[in-house]
Amino acid sequence: MSTSLASTFGLADLHSQAMPGGTVQRVYEDLRRRVITLQLPPDTTLSRGELTDTYEVSQTPIREALQLLKQEGLVRIYPQSKTVVTRIDVPQVYEAHFLRVALETEVCRRLATDGAPETVTRARSIIRMQEAVAEDPSQMAIFQELDELFHQTLFAGLNRTGLHQLVRERSGHLERIRRLHLPEQGKVKNILAGHRAIVDGIVSGDPDQAMAAIRDHLSQTVSRVEAMRQEFPHYFA
Repeated sequence: MSTSLASTFGLADLHSQAMPGGTVQRVYEDLRRRVITLQLPPDTTLSRGELTDTYEVSQTPIREALQLLKQEGLVRIYPQSKTVVTRIDVPQVYEAHFLRVALETEVCRRLATDGAPETVTRARSIIRMQEAVAEDPSQMAIFQELDELFHQTLFAGLNRTGLHQLVRERSGHLERIRRLHLPEQGKVKNILAGHRAIVDGIVSGDPDQAMAAIRDHLSQTVSRVEAMRQEFPHYFA
């Protein structure tokens, strides 16, 4: 997520807090973005020499950034040999989905129970921004960034941004599935409808309605895993 968007909504730059240094953070965030968006598809070999040239840094931050990606299961490092982008691990997709559902349903339950007018205002602003770019295929990266910001905003409404960071760190494989799913007809509209339903559930003050909305929203992509596995077998482990 870009610092500018996070700052716009008064959210801390969580990623900078999690990274050991500014240069490492910059390299890690950009490499992660390229892996998640499939600009660096599975089985891509990453040359440390080429990465040092691309990012104009020494080998040390490259090595540390790759170690962070390894911890997320997004790359496999072969010592003294090469680093390769991993294929999508389906069990990890389902595990990340389970974690997201468990945490976000509770977040929405609490927001609906306690009332969260500031969070609702921020969430609706993000939805309007998503609507503004929804019809432009060239703006899908921004749309996805806003999607992450929407969910981060819900966690922030309960002062639980650390849990959002946990979800993010475990969701690399799930995020790639979402990227494969996004171009499908009607997917963008479904995401927007899901976000509106979540906000409506929170505003209603009905925890069951809010929880049902977030569960339905989070199930959309994972329900298509096997179909995408058949369509893109070379992307999957």
